Amino acid sequence: MKYVFLALAVWGAIHPMYYFISWFNANGYDIMAMVDAWHVNDATSGLVWDLTVAAAALTVWVIWESLTARDWLRLIAITATFCIGVSCGLPLYLFLRMRRG
Repeated sequence: MKYVFLALAVWGAIHPMYYFISWFNANGYDIMAMVDAWHVNDATSGLVWDLTVAAAALTVWVIWESLTARDWLRLIAITATFCIGVSCGLPLYLFLRMRRG
C-alpha cells in the first residue's frame, strides 16, 4: 500500500505542476498574477479556500504526528503541500508514515 501512496505523490506532483508551468509560460512568472487568476470567480475562490483549509489541516496533523513519533523526515510533506499542493503532500505524508511498517 505504501507504494500506492508514493505513486500518488509522484502523480500529485507532476500533473498539477504541468498546469502551473504551462500557465507561467503563457502568462509570465508572476506569482501574484496567478493568485489573481485563482480568484477570478466564486467557483475558483471556493476551490482555493477548500484546498487552503485542507493544507492547514494536513500541516497540523503532520506536525502533531511528527512530534509524537519523533520522525522529522515526515515534515517534508509540509513543504510539498505548500510548494506543490495537497495532491502531493498528503500521499507523500502517508507514504512516509508507512515506510517503517
